[in-house]
Amino acid sequence: MRRPKVAVVGAGQVGATTAQRIGEAGIADVTLLDVVEGLPQGKALDLAEALPIVGVDVLFEGTNDISALARSDVVVVTAGLPRKPGMSRDDLLRRNAEIVGGIADEIKRHAPDAIVILVTNPLDVMTWLTWSRTGFPRNRVMGMAGLLDSARFSTFVAMELGVSVRDVRAMVLGGHGDSMVPLPRYTAVAGVPITELLPSERIEALVRRTRDGGAEIVQLLKTGSAFYAPSAAAAAMVSAILRDEKRLLPVCARLEGEYGLCDVFVGVPARLGAGGVEEIVELPLAPQELAALVASADQVRDLWNTLNRS
Repeated sequence: MRRPKVAVVGAGQVGATTAQRIGEAGIADVTLLDVVEGLPQGKALDLAEALPIVGVDVLFEGTNDISALARSDVVVVTAGLPRKPGMSRDDLLRRNAEIVGGIADEIKRHAPDAIVILVTNPLDVMTWLTWSRTGFPRNRVMGMAGLLDSARFSTFVAMELGVSVRDVRAMVLGGHGDSMVPLPRYTAVAGVPITELLPSERIEALVRRTRDGGAEIVQLLKTGSAFYAPSAAAAAMVSAILRDEKRLLPVCARLEGEYGLCDVFVGVPARLGAGGVEEIVELPLAPQELAALVASADQVRDLWNTLNRS
C-alpha cells in the first residue's frame, strides 16, 4: 500500500522543520523542494539519516525539480521571503505574491488533486491567491495561521495561570495579523473560560501579546522569524487531513456566506479530514466579536484589492 506523499515547497527553517515533523511522526513520505541548488537535497539526506535513530520508515527526497510535486496528496507552501525586524506581514505582499503565484501554477499543473496548505505570509492573501490561481475547490486550499495564533494564545494563558498547556484550549479567528480576533469566551482551562479565571485587563494584555506574537519573536531573533510553532501547526493540519482525524481547528478558509461574509479568506474554525476543509463551523458570536471578525475580513479584502491593483 502506497504511503501518502507530502510535498513541502521551501526548504528554509519552516519548510525543513515541517518536513521533519511530518516524516518523524510517520504521517507520510516527504519531498522537500527549493530553488537553491543542494539545499533541499542536503536537508532531506540529513533528515533521512535521523530515521534509524528515531525508528521510523518513511522516505525523504530533496529536489530542485518542481515536477516532483506530482502525485502529492498534500502540498505545504512555505516558500517566500521571511519577515525582518520592523517589517509587517503586509510589506511582504508583492514579492511573495510573485513567488506563491508561480508555485500555485505548478501545483495546478503537476498535482491537480492535491490539498494545499499555505504558510507563506501575508497568509490570508497568499491563500486567496493560491485558490485563485489553481482554480481548486475551496475545501482543498487553506491557510495555517489560525492554529498557530491559537497556540500562542494558549501558551500565554498557561504562562499567566501557571497551568499545563495541555489543559488550555484557545480560539483565535480572523486574519493572521494585527486584526486577528482572539476569543476569550471560547478560550478555556479544563473547560473553565478564562473570563472566569482572569481579570479583564490581564486578558487584554494576553490578547495584545498574541496579536504581536510573531513580531515578538522576530525582534528577539533579529535575523529570522518563528519556525518551530508554525511547523508544528502545519504538520498538525497535514495529520488531520491524511489520517482523516476530523479535528476542529481554526484555519484560513474561503467563506461563502458563513458569519455573513462572502468571497474572502479568513481564519475560522473548521473540521479537517480527508476532504480537506470538510465543514466551516459557525460559533455564536457576540456583536462585538462578530464586528471584529468582519473588520478583520475587511482588512484582508483590502490587501487583496491592493495586490490586484499593483
